[in-house]
Amino acid sequence: MNIIIGAGVTGLSFAAFSENNDYLIIELSDSIGGYCKTTKRNGFVWDYSGHFFHFSDKEIEAFIMSNIPSDQLLTISKRTQIRYKDRLIDYPFQKNIHQLPQEEFIDCLYDLFVNQHISYTNFQEMLYAKFGQSIAQKFLIPYNTKLYACDLNTLDVNAMGRFFPYAEKTDIIKNFRLQDNDTYNATFIYPKGGAIEYVNSIASHINPAAIKLNTSIVAINLDKHTVILSNGQTLTYDNLISTIPFPILLQLCSIDHCEQWYSANQVLVFNLGFDSQGNDITNHWIYFPEDKYCFYRVGFYSNILCQNRMSLYVELGFNTKQVIDVDVMLPRVIADLKTAEILSDSQKLIDYETIIMNPAYVHINAHSITDVKEKKHFLAKHDIYSIGRYGSWTYCSIEDNIKEARALAQHISRNGGK
Repeated sequence: MNIIIGAGVTGLSFAAFSENNDYLIIELSDSIGGYCKTTKRNGFVWDYSGHFFHFSDKEIEAFIMSNIPSDQLLTISKRTQIRYKDRLIDYPFQKNIHQLPQEEFIDCLYDLFVNQHISYTNFQEMLYAKFGQSIAQKFLIPYNTKLYACDLNTLDVNAMGRFFPYAEKTDIIKNFRLQDNDTYNATFIYPKGGAIEYVNSIASHINPAAIKLNTSIVAINLDKHTVILSNGQTLTYDNLISTIPFPILLQLCSIDHCEQWYSANQVLVFNLGFDSQGNDITNHWIYFPEDKYCFYRVGFYSNILCQNRMSLYVELGFNTKQVIDVDVMLPRVIADLKTAEILSDSQKLIDYETIIMNPAYVHINAHSITDVKEKKHFLAKHDIYSIGRYGSWTYCSIEDNIKEARALAQHISRNGGK
């Protein structure tokens, strides 16, 4: 039997792609979806933070969309901006420095070409080296510091992989006249019923009886190929597929590791519903680099779903050691939304919910990259495979998770997991 830990997108996808139907999915929560859940209440549709799928693999796209009616899908051309001081700048910042006040634009352009930071060994040094002091200090460093809630010097150069919006000098100059702000997710598809519809579509390929909710694994015996469940039951596995955070898997397997190498942030999400629409009816989300705002990003469900009442998700980054007081943060969020001119005094909050994602964004560093690779190789010798964003301790898209699950399912089918 194949035992799968976690009924999020990755775990469900592995089961759906498996040719062997002898599997059991163990899920701690009382429902499937992981961080890809949706709340539907009082006319509002809120995810556990914004989840927008971008497909490059047509097979994956067809697989995901197979059980979602086409009239329930919205294809959105992304519109995003940055709140910088007293204005909104198109995203990405480095390609739109010409929208800054003249003196700041000149500073950015000068530093971009007269750049003394040549070599780099970490994420922050890379920002200086590629974009110069002004662009780095005005947006890239403050925004990512708020997001990751850590010293950017501790992150690997490629901490964001292909998702970082790199731009060559020629592209930046061309953008002064020929506007081209496309990034990897220039368009996205979103179900009217929220991201859970993707999850339900994947789950439709799975036997519901093979999902065990409200259950966790408390210990794994590598030599015996057994797991002990929270209800005291012991199960034997042929292959164990884990999607839980990698350091937690190592603990369950009693494998020593350095906790400092596996740091992450936690994200507090406020889903807010108001009685009327706000001033901004075009943006899908806005970035906030300045410390005067407690949040780093605000997203507009109401603009995506074309609703007549403002519906937001608001994201705040914290160090994992910080204790979050939701009751303290809510009035601060409301006040900052008014300062940012997103919310007016006349609008009333009529419903809200909070979610704490912990971990949220992992801190990728040279130590974690090497250790994950070595320990995943060791675990594979015991027929244990760790996949997904948290299972691989990386920065990736939801489509990447599905592709990784598919590849592993095909590998196990061909080779018996060996």
